[in-house]
Amino acid sequence: MASAESLPTLKILMIGPSGSGKSALLIRYCDNQFDNESSTATIGVDFKLKKLSIHKKPYRLNLLDTAGQERFRTLSTSYYRGAHGIILVYDISSRESFNAMERWFEEAENNAMPGAKMYLVGGKLDKEKVGSGRKVEAEEGRGMAEKYGAVGFCEASAKTGEGVRRAFLELVEGIVGDKELMSSGSRRGNIAVSGDGGTGGGCAC
Repeated sequence: MASAESLPTLKILMIGPSGSGKSALLIRYCDNQFDNESSTATIGVDFKLKKLSIHKKPYRLNLLDTAGQERFRTLSTSYYRGAHGIILVYDISSRESFNAMERWFEEAENNAMPGAKMYLVGGKLDKEKVGSGRKVEAEEGRGMAEKYGAVGFCEASAKTGEGVRRAFLELVEGIVGDKELMSSGSRRGNIAVSGDGGTGGGCAC
């Protein structure tokens, strides 16, 4: 059986406004745990490793969770290099969060390598029924995803786990289905994450 290190590696970046729930989604996907985000916001970049099989072929995912605060934007842009896919996350309970997504899509288009796949996620779906409630309709999110040519859109809740795996699965399916992108990503290689001040973790399905 092949080791994780020998598997084809896909680099996936998670971006979006601060507080949109990027870290919580990543922790739910990799560790099946819920972080209520009472902890300190991501500083710079954090990362995790995950194995995922598509059509019975295993891949190693290098998942980078970037800081959403403006003061870290210059630092974060360097992490687009070699990324095969980008997950953009907004908070469905915040109109301001959703309104900011056009700028995030534009940033991704300007910094990602040609052909990199984008996927839009409306996070904090559990707030639809409690707390501040829904402020952004699903159709609005779907429309924005289509406008920017994203390979897909879904709403998800890190708290309940609903929709979380779908987002990563559909994005990776879009990536591995593009032979030119896979070839380009392999030639460019993935940048090293160690030593950047982030923390790493490993997880496997």
